[in-house]
Amino acid sequence: MSETAEIGMMCCASCGTEEVDGVKLKKCTACKSVRYCSVKCQKDHRAKHKRECKKRAAELRDEIVFKQPESSHLGDCPICCLPLPIDAKTSPLTACCSKIICNGCNYANQIREVKGKLQPKCPFCRHQLPKSQEEAAQIRMKRVEVNDPVAIGRLGRRLYNEGDYKSAFHHYKKAAELGNADAHFELSVMYEMGQGVEKDKKKEVYHLEEAAIAGHTFARHNLACYEGINGRHERAVKHWIINAKLGDQKSMEGLKESYADGMVSKEDFAAALRAHQDALDATKSPQRDKAAEYEIVRSTLG
Repeated sequence: MSETAEIGMMCCASCGTEEVDGVKLKKCTACKSVRYCSVKCQKDHRAKHKRECKKRAAELRDEIVFKQPESSHLGDCPICCLPLPIDAKTSPLTACCSKIICNGCNYANQIREVKGKLQPKCPFCRHQLPKSQEEAAQIRMKRVEVNDPVAIGRLGRRLYNEGDYKSAFHHYKKAAELGNADAHFELSVMYEMGQGVEKDKKKEVYHLEEAAIAGHTFARHNLACYEGINGRHERAVKHWIINAKLGDQKSMEGLKESYADGMVSKEDFAAALRAHQDALDATKSPQRDKAAEYEIVRSTLG
């Protein structure tokens, strides 16, 4: 912020009242670049400030949306602390504690239990595994009752699959408010399709952005496609670069096409390619390789 702007922030943008003892100025919640001494001053200044406010608010939003996440929304395995693969199918979600455990740690726990002739338990919280689908459902509901965002999101998914879109929307909305990236993504789908709610492109994009900010690679890939379809190729490329650095293969393919079309520099493409491989390598371990080999053998034997 420039010195002039800083001085401007010390007085009301409408009437010029300075912030002194007894006078507290409040920032414009949208652009955060001006301050007001009262609601009346803010209303009086709205017509003059509206265009600049909208522009600055969009810039601030872009700074958040295009910031590189530290990891995907899945995060790290809570046991081995290695990044979880983007393909969530390889990492089971526990009903008892709503933790996503990597296939390597899950496999190691199963081997330990078989060798020790132990009762099957959750590899993270050591809660005894449910013996039936009914018991598993009861455990998940207990997690819902304590406002577990993952469990609430899973309930939303079940209701969605049953065709109860209004109830699904309600649970997805609650899970999203609690910070669940998957729920934000599912809400974007519902706003796109008009399921349980009226179609709303603005809200669809908002929830895609919220999910992408949290590291949801599928959501960011959809954002990239949306920007590309609307001719904003520079923004699409930014999304693909961010996703590629998280290890997303679809975005890497999109980036390759953009590079071939001359929309990505050689330096940016090379950097993204290296970061993409680093992200994939970070998810590998001997234990996970053994688990993958075991799954191949088991699927072969049927």
